[in-house]
Amino acid sequence: MEHWREAFARHQRAERTAADAEPPAARTRRRAVAAVTVVVGAAVLAWALRIRPGDELFYPATLGLAAVWLVGALAAGRPLRATEELGRPRAPRLVLVGLGVGLVLLVVFLLGAGIVAQVPALSAPVEQLLAHARWGSLPVVVAITALNGVVEELFYRGALYDAFGGRGAVVGSTVVYTVVTALAGIPLLALAGLLVGLAVAALRRLTHGVLAPVVAHLTWSIGMLLLLGPTLELLEMS
Repeated sequence: MEHWREAFARHQRAERTAADAEPPAARTRRRAVAAVTVVVGAAVLAWALRIRPGDELFYPATLGLAAVWLVGALAAGRPLRATEELGRPRAPRLVLVGLGVGLVLLVVFLLGAGIVAQVPALSAPVEQLLAHARWGSLPVVVAITALNGVVEELFYRGALYDAFGGRGAVVGSTVVYTVVTALAGIPLLALAGLLVGLAVAALRRLTHGVLAPVVAHLTWSIGMLLLLGPTLELLEMS
């Protein structure tokens, strides 16, 4: 445990040093790229989630959204870190940390489904979102959900987090993530943006990389896709 703390403290100091040493022009460019990506991504997300269930346009729209986040993350200019933040031998531990946080988030949201099921204004948009999995190919929807989860983390907890930099990175990246998801018009997604965004941003700060946030996001998002519908149906029957 002491060795882990020393490694964590050392890499935290390295991150602050790298941020301080970055030329102002590079930081300005990173922020400009991130801002453009957020605007484009928000528009594509709002459009994709308003596509009628069963419409095959949903697949290219969500793949296009993934492309926006990926291009934005890469264009921001800083190499994305995944496992090197605490040494490659630490990668399995980071996966377990991300898995644990993702499972906690999943349980919290499934328990909250009891409230959603009782409020038509909340449940109707969720049902429409889940209808894409019922009308389409579930394996394809799961794959697209996983892909978007990965690239969202590469952008929001990678490029955007670095664009904010310093102590404001956790709050700043979470606020932007929440606003973008809220523009989709689904209240539950807005809440998810706040809670999930805050949790994975904290993971990014604590682990100094994107591996744990990616694992947490995938655990939560795929779990919600597979379990939220049956949970709502069970609660409506009771």
